[in-house]
Order: sequence, then structure tokens, then C-alpha cells
Amino acid sequence: MKEVKNKWLELIIVLSAPFLSVIDVFIINVAIPAIKKGVHGTDAEIQLVIAGYLLGYAAFLITGGRAGDHFGRKKVFFWGMLAFTIASVLCGLSTSALQLNVTRFFQGLSASFMVPQTIAFIQVLFIDAKERAKAFALYGITLGTAAVIGQVLGGYFADTHGVIEGWRLVFFINLPIGAVTLWATHKYVTETGSLRDKKFDYSGIVILTLGLVSLIYPLIQGREAGWPAWSIVMLSLSLVIFFVFIINQKKKLEEGGNPLVDVRLFKIKEFNIGLLAVLFHFMLHTAYLLISAVYLQNGLGVSALDSGLYFILPGILFVVSSVIASKMILRFGKRVLQVGVVILAMAFYLQMELWEPGANTWLVIGLMSMWGFGNGLVLPSLLNLALKNVPAQYAGAAAGVYSTFQQTASALGVSIIGGVFFYFSKYDWQIAYHAGVVGLLISLALVGMMLFLLPNVKATSAAVSVNANSSDKIFVPIKN
Repeated sequence: MKEVKNKWLELIIVLSAPFLSVIDVFIINVAIPAIKKGVHGTDAEIQLVIAGYLLGYAAFLITGGRAGDHFGRKKVFFWGMLAFTIASVLCGLSTSALQLNVTRFFQGLSASFMVPQTIAFIQVLFIDAKERAKAFALYGITLGTAAVIGQVLGGYFADTHGVIEGWRLVFFINLPIGAVTLWATHKYVTETGSLRDKKFDYSGIVILTLGLVSLIYPLIQGREAGWPAWSIVMLSLSLVIFFVFIINQKKKLEEGGNPLVDVRLFKIKEFNIGLLAVLFHFMLHTAYLLISAVYLQNGLGVSALDSGLYFILPGILFVVSSVIASKMILRFGKRVLQVGVVILAMAFYLQMELWEPGANTWLVIGLMSMWGFGNGLVLPSLLNLALKNVPAQYAGAAAGVYSTFQQTASALGVSIIGGVFFYFSKYDWQIAYHAGVVGLLISLALVGMMLFLLPNVKATSAAVSVNANSSDKIFVPIKN
């Protein structure tokens, strides 16, 4: 690997991938009515605007992570960003729901190749524990702020009426950002090396993709269709396919091959617990952003634009607490996250009790701000906890597994917690929000349980040094 001239600049450049990908999940929420009118789509077709993106995104994340290991992370990041930018423009140019859904799927697919490279770059470039903690904190800050910015921009563009229809700007905004990122990547980002001497696991890609599609598609669309027989069959089939995939990967590893997922990752206990914490937290994170945006408009009578603006102060506090957490975790470890979980629990409970029609505007914003501050203490540092003890040569595989859990969690949060919310909405919006918040609190309790099980290893701990060519060994982390 070439000497890194400015790794912090490189980090800022590659952070554009999670920034754009997350914005494109949440910017749609508020703009859906405008998009439906613009492409003359049905309810089912418009639901696929969200579902198609998540499906393409989550189904290929592990493949995208391993592609970076095999072909070079800079190269895969560059082509993934180029494909994402082109797909975004095509989404904005769509004249029918079918065109939009096809291009939206490819937008998600291209995101699955560029996003894992960001995590892998952090693993490879930031060896020092303190620097890595800061880098992961910036990654988490990017995820949280992008979600909030997506909500705000979605509300703004939904109310924009000019030469270009506002909903099309939801997609066109990616063009200038993507173009600048491509130029900066070519000029400043250093290639991190590749494993071209080993065969790429194409059969593993096919099996895993079939399993993820069989899991994610019915989770997203099954609720809307009333859980028909096909959705149950697909969910059951996904379990069988995943079992076949694990056997396939173990066999290739035993034969000295280069499997898509190195199952030795799952021998790292902290990695497994961290993944479960990530799963439950992103379930509640994505579900909260969805149900709160809907409840603000339908339950509290807030306009689309104003509901987006309500997320600005929580977003600022999220960034502030994320910076605080990145410094405090070096001294107090997981306790910083546990404090964040308590603050989140208080925020959710008070929202359930005090948010009702006619509620004071600043009370609503204040409780959302409490959520933003608490979330900043938790979300950015979860990634560091999950990947902290993963050796550098497993960076791409671990990044792909992490990102897949994150996006699958988003689908689970929307389908399960969001499903409960929308089920009760036919009776009363306030009852629906109460039911949704109960789901959020259950997920939050599971996050707290995972944090309790994690050893309180401070971020100054180090893992055993590894040789990038010694991929036939599994490494045990050193603890204080």
C-alpha cells in the first residue's frame, strides 16, 4: 500500500458514500406524495420506490465489501459512486413509476458497492486506537446527520414548485456531490491494495443474494400485502438458503479458497454482540425517523416543510453529543453508550406521554432534541465497538457484514415497528404512535442488553498486530 499523504482528507472524501446513501433513504419519506403525483403511480408502485432501493442496497452489501478487497477499494468506490450518480440522474428523469423503480433499484445496488469501502478504508488507514475512534465517530455523525438532512430536504423539495418539479430535485441533488467526489477520489484517495491472486467467490454471491432477497423483499412488501402465503414461503426459504450459504463458505475456507464471508469473523465474540446491538439500534433509529415524521404531519398537524425543519435542532445536538462521545469513550468505554440509551428511553417515554394534538411546538422540538442528543452518544460509537477487534485483512468482509446488518435492520424496523404503527393508525394516530414507541423501547432495551454483555474495553485497547498476508489465522483481541 502506498504511503497515505492525508488520511483525514481521504476519510472526508469517502464519507460522501454513506452521506449520499443515507440521505436517499430518508429524503423520500416526506416527498412520497409529490413523487406519486409526478409519475402517476399507484400506492403499491410508490411503496416500491422505498422498497426497491433498500432491496438493492442490502442484498449486495457483502458482495460490495468483498469486491473492494479483491479489486481494490479505491477502484470499487470510484465506480460505485459513478454508478450511483448516474442512477440518481435517471431517477430524476423518470416519467413513469416503472422507470423510477428500476432506476431506484440500481441506485441502491450501486450504493452497496461504494458504502462498504468507507468502513474498510477506516479499518486500514487508522491503526491508532484514538484516531480510529475519531474516524468511526465521524462515520456515525455522517449517518445521523444525513438522516436528518434527508428529512429536511424531503420536506423542502416536496413544497418546491419551479421550472423543475421539486420531487425530481430529490434525486438531482446527488449529481454535483457525486461529480465533486469522483474528482476528489481520483486526485487524493490512495489505493489500499487488493487480493487479485485469489479467486472471487461468484457462487457465494449468487447464494447470498438469493437468501437476502428472499428475506428482505417479503419483510418490506409482505405487510403491505397482508402477509400472503408467498411472503411466508420466501421467509422460510431464506433460512434454508442461509444454511446452505454457511456450509458453502465453510467448505471453501477448509479447501483454502477465498469465500465471500470469512466465517472466522464470527469467532470474535465482541463482533457478534456488537452486530446484534447494531441490528436493534438501527431498527429503532430508522423506525423512529419514519413514524415521527408521519405522526408530526398526521397526528399533530405539522406541515411537510415544518416537520422537516423540526429535525434541525435534534441534528445539531446529535453532532455535538457525537463529538463528546468520541472523546469520552476513550476514558469511560461503553458507559458513554449506556448513558445515551437511558436518555433515549426517557425521550421516547416522554414523547409517548406528552405528544398529543395541540402540544406546544417547543415541547415537541425539545423532546426530539433529547432524542438527538442521546442518539449521538450511541449510534456513532456502535460501529467502533462492533469492528474494533477485527484484523485489517478482514476489513472488507467485516464492513460488508456490518453494513448488511445495518440495512437489514432498517428494513426490519420499517416493517415491524412501522407495521405496528400503521396498523393502529386506522383507529387513531395517537394510539398508533404509542404502539410504535413501545416497539422502539423494546428494541432499545435489547441494545442495552447487548451493551451490558460487551466487556468494557476502552478505545485505547489494541488488537494483536497482523500481517495482511496471514489470512489463514484468527486473532484474539487483547483486553485491558
